[in-house]
Amino acid sequence: MILYIIPMTDQSEVRRPASGLFREIETIQAGKPWGRLLDAGTGTHSIGWVGSLVTEQWTAVTGAEAHAVQVRDAIAPRRREGDRIIVGNWQDPDLLAGETYDTVLADYLLGAIDGFAPYFQHRLFARLLPLVGRRLYIVGLEPYVTVDPGTEESRIIREIGRFRDACLLLAGEQPYREYPAQWTVDHLEASGYRVVAAKRFANRYKQRFVNSQIDMCAPRLAKIADRDLARSLAAHGEALRDRALGRIEREGSLRHGFDYVLAAEPA
Repeated sequence: MILYIIPMTDQSEVRRPASGLFREIETIQAGKPWGRLLDAGTGTHSIGWVGSLVTEQWTAVTGAEAHAVQVRDAIAPRRREGDRIIVGNWQDPDLLAGETYDTVLADYLLGAIDGFAPYFQHRLFARLLPLVGRRLYIVGLEPYVTVDPGTEESRIIREIGRFRDACLLLAGEQPYREYPAQWTVDHLEASGYRVVAAKRFANRYKQRFVNSQIDMCAPRLAKIADRDLARSLAAHGEALRDRALGRIEREGSLRHGFDYVLAAEPA
């Protein structure tokens, strides 16, 4: 069952994102038509890129109403009459039933879906398979814990991730759960795809990442009934912020882990 489609509105212009991950997808696409495109886990970043492409029509799916409104407002100037923003859940077998898209984009969908459909990741690619007419592109993040924390920079990033997830859990929310590139390849192949391209991109985290991760915890900590615990966690978060920003000021960034891009086609 499709919950609802977000109506169109007028907002300010969207600028094309400069993400190296999306540029890599364009390179893999090698000038082939995008055709009808599905942004299977949309966000303001991915929809900006999708809106910059020459497509016949696009459909963007998100699991959250508030997120859908943000996407609608971000893409308004480039949204055509046939383009759709849909709120739905990939656990729902009726979502986009019978539809097919030339290109399907799963931009960090694998990790994010745990917040909407816990324990569904191993079924996600099989769920998307009937929708993929030609190619599926996946952007993912190698989990922090799979990367050797042999440096102070890596240890800081892992501690920030654990702090963020602890705050979410204590507030009764579900953290994202990322999966390694090899896990993703294995499950793509088991779900009826063949992987045609794969590339990793080393991550360099800067002030914006650190501040966004620590700041997102404040409204979660406000929900914790044990105020002593909340204050202790808030102090720990600020200590992590100072430690991370100090390191960035000295080194320029925090180097840890990588993102990956995979391209797959129905086998």
